[in-house]
Amino acid sequence: MEGVACASFTSSASKSLSFSLSQSSIITLRQNYHNNTLKSKSPRKLVIRASSGSSSGSVVTLLDYGAGNVRSVRNAIRYLGYEIEDVRTPKDILNADRLIFPGVGAFASAMDVLTKTGMAEALCTHIENDRPFLGICLGLQLLFDSSEENGPVNGLGLIPGVVGRFNSLNGFRVPHIGWNALQIAKDSEILDDIGDRHVYFVHSYRAMPSNDNKEWVSSTCNYGDDFIASIRRGNVHAVQFHPEKSGDVGLSVLRRFLNPKSQGSKKPTQGKASKLAKRVIACLDVRTNDKGDLVVTKGDQYDVREQTKENEVRNLGKPVELAGQYYQDGADEVSFLNITGFRDFPLGDLPMLQVLRHTSENVFVPLTVGGGIRDFTDANGRYYSSLEVASEYFRSGADKISIGSDAVYAAEEYIKTKVKTGKSSLEQISKVYGNQAVVVSIDPRRVYVQGPNDVQFKTIRVPKPGPNGEEYAWYQCTVNGGREGRSIGAYELAKVVEELGAGEILLNCIDCDGQGKGFDIDLIKLISDAVSIPVIASSGAGAVEHFSEVFMKTNASAALAAGIFHRKESVKAHLLKEGIEVRI
Repeated sequence: MEGVACASFTSSASKSLSFSLSQSSIITLRQNYHNNTLKSKSPRKLVIRASSGSSSGSVVTLLDYGAGNVRSVRNAIRYLGYEIEDVRTPKDILNADRLIFPGVGAFASAMDVLTKTGMAEALCTHIENDRPFLGICLGLQLLFDSSEENGPVNGLGLIPGVVGRFNSLNGFRVPHIGWNALQIAKDSEILDDIGDRHVYFVHSYRAMPSNDNKEWVSSTCNYGDDFIASIRRGNVHAVQFHPEKSGDVGLSVLRRFLNPKSQGSKKPTQGKASKLAKRVIACLDVRTNDKGDLVVTKGDQYDVREQTKENEVRNLGKPVELAGQYYQDGADEVSFLNITGFRDFPLGDLPMLQVLRHTSENVFVPLTVGGGIRDFTDANGRYYSSLEVASEYFRSGADKISIGSDAVYAAEEYIKTKVKTGKSSLEQISKVYGNQAVVVSIDPRRVYVQGPNDVQFKTIRVPKPGPNGEEYAWYQCTVNGGREGRSIGAYELAKVVEELGAGEILLNCIDCDGQGKGFDIDLIKLISDAVSIPVIASSGAGAVEHFSEVFMKTNASAALAAGIFHRKESVKAHLLKEGIEVRI
């Protein structure tokens, strides 16, 4: 069976339907999930042209339908020296010399937007005529017959196959987030400079290779099973990974597409990528100092002030400069935490939005931002939903947003009512942008008890007795920057937020923060064994050995730190020496 989106293209282009939608219109469209009835249709015939080695100047046409972080793709294109022309009508697609479609978010809502704006058929015509095309992530998935995501839902029907969800029952965490290896199946042209190096994936759904689509498949990736990582047919390319977030390797992919005759300025570095790598994430705690300047600071059990007479905010440097430095030093992701965001109005925090915008111009790895993502009413009485707040962060350059206190409140309500209202920030954002775009940040502290029956929460037997000889402890969750304890444990919170739509957990520990004595292995093992989504270990790293310890003793997918990056210690060299696969 094939999708029905590419019906006869009679007048879409001539109607020149405007594609300039307001953000509220886009959000409304994307919330209208349609479980389309699949219909059989004769296979479409594609014309295969000789590989196009030229383009009209340095202009690239970009199809941005208003979902997620497309700013990063724009920045990568401009970084490579090309200008961008945005698609505003279906005719712009038909006239494009080189078209890039960076699909982001959920399959059904993307098809809904493309169909309602008249773009779906124009896309089919562009591709059928073998015009140069590059789809990214969802931009690859939409080419297939259909998807099981919120469906079945019809796709464009150009490539045989159904996009299905990864199976988490075999021990692999879903979403598939991180740097993984490619297995090149045939001459792909745009992958020529990759070598054996990792590229960045973030998705919960994938298309599988089959006899019906094997002529399209140019590379696969293994994550439980071999799935399609890229396709090529003539001048038509699409990749499941994100080249704009894959560092220099990803930029080489974009460069090859934009100028097929280009050669790399130097021989690509040969890596040893063979599987999903463990991620090393640089964290920047950002806040204004007493002079009003936005600075990167560092906490000591969440206290960011120097223990001096002046009691000033610790100042480690400027956020944009440090993010760029960490990217050059090999950080796999950069995470910004606006540590006063719980009391500020984020959409009024123009400096933080500018940090994201400027950072994304030169940092081509994933960016996460957290702090204050919840519903707001401003001083003028205007209400802003958490979805609108998150959307502004995405438009400013964020790839993922981190929710803290609001996720705790949502979990408490769900435990009490057993009802998913769909109104919490966690549920709203994951529904519209996909759960891979939502990180829940958990801020627990250890509470010692005499026995496991003393509390209603999950406890652990501690390796060292507590201050009064206690042999057990539970992890109490906090809100408002660790200032307020809540009656919910980290274990219970992690289980609930996964059910409500979180795609990843950032697991902090107030007791370990700033101590430099290592991660809380007991806590991380407890949570990473309890959920099927990726867990990021945080708080306490003071030496490179702490990273190998957390990866060897727990199921953490990534480890996050701040101070060790400031000191320029070679975490990855140590991990490689210990036999732990990382991106180089």
